Amino acid sequence: MPDQDPKRHHDAVSPPRLAGHGRYGYSALPQRPVWTWPNGARLAVYVAVNMEHFAFGEGLGAELAPGGPQPDVLNYAWRDYGNRVGVWRLIDLLDDLALPASVLVNAAIYGYCPETMDAFRARGDEVVGHGRTNAERQGILAEPDERRLIAETTAVIAAAEGRAPQGWLGPWISQSRVTPDLLKEAGYSYLLDWSMDEQPVWFSTRDGGRILSVPYPQELNDIPSIVGRKDTGEDFAHILETTFDEMAEQSAKAPLVMGIALHPYLVGQPHRLRPLRRALRRVVERRDDLWITTAGAIAAHAASLPEGMIP
Repeated sequence: MPDQDPKRHHDAVSPPRLAGHGRYGYSALPQRPVWTWPNGARLAVYVAVNMEHFAFGEGLGAELAPGGPQPDVLNYAWRDYGNRVGVWRLIDLLDDLALPASVLVNAAIYGYCPETMDAFRARGDEVVGHGRTNAERQGILAEPDERRLIAETTAVIAAAEGRAPQGWLGPWISQSRVTPDLLKEAGYSYLLDWSMDEQPVWFSTRDGGRILSVPYPQELNDIPSIVGRKDTGEDFAHILETTFDEMAEQSAKAPLVMGIALHPYLVGQPHRLRPLRRALRRVVERRDDLWITTAGAIAAHAASLPEGMIP
C-alpha cells in the first residue's frame, strides 16, 4: 500500500547535487548582521570608470554595430573615441560633482594614452587592475599564463602609480576556476567580478586563504545596458536614478553597496553624457546621507569589521 505520510516521503527525497564553486555558501541578506559604513551611512556608492584599450585588427571588443571582416575600423574607432574624447568629458563631470572614481585600467592604456592616467592620478583616484587589454579574456588561459597576465598587469600599474593595485576586475568579467586563488597569491585583497550580492562577501581561496568580493554592477553598467539591451542614454540614466532611489530606501534595513560602471566610449558620447549628468546629480544631492567612495575603501572597511559581520 502506498505511503500516505507526505512528511516521511519528503524526508526520503534528497535534493539534486549540482556542481558548485566552493568559494562561498548561501547567505540570505535579511538574516545577516546589520552594521554601518563610515559616518553612520547605510548606502555606499562608488563610480567605476573602465579604461580599456583594444588591439587593432584582432581580438575582442564591444560593438556599436555588427563588425565586418578585420580590420573592423568602425568599432575600433568608436571605442578609441572614449580614450581621445569621452574620458576627458567624463573627468570634467566627475570634477564638477566632486565624485571620486575607481579606475579599472587595462595595462595597455599606460603605453597608449598615459595622459589619461596622469589626470586620474592628479585627482587622487583609486586604480584597479583590469588585465592587459580587453581584446582578450583571462578565464580561458592555462594557470601559468593567467598568473603571468596578472603579474604583468600588476607590474605596469605599480611602476606608474608607485604602488600595486589592491583590486581586480577581469577583462570581460572573465575568471578561470583558479582566478581568486591567483589574485590572493599575487597580493590582491579584493575582486569585482561577481555580481551576486549587494554587500561584500568573503571568498575562500586555496591553502586556507580568502579574498573579498566587492559588488560590481551588471545592471548599473553601461555595456550590458547600452550595448547588450540597446538602452538609450535616457534609459540608462533612468535605471541609475530608480536604482538609487530604491537602494537608498532598502538600505534602512541593511548596509548596501551601489556601484556604477561606466565606459568612456559609451557614456562619453554627448547624447549619453547629458542624462548621466542629471542622474549623478541626483546621487550627490544626497551626499550627506551616503558614503560616496571607492571600491577599495569599501573593501578596506568591510575587511576591518569584526569577524562574522561579512558572510
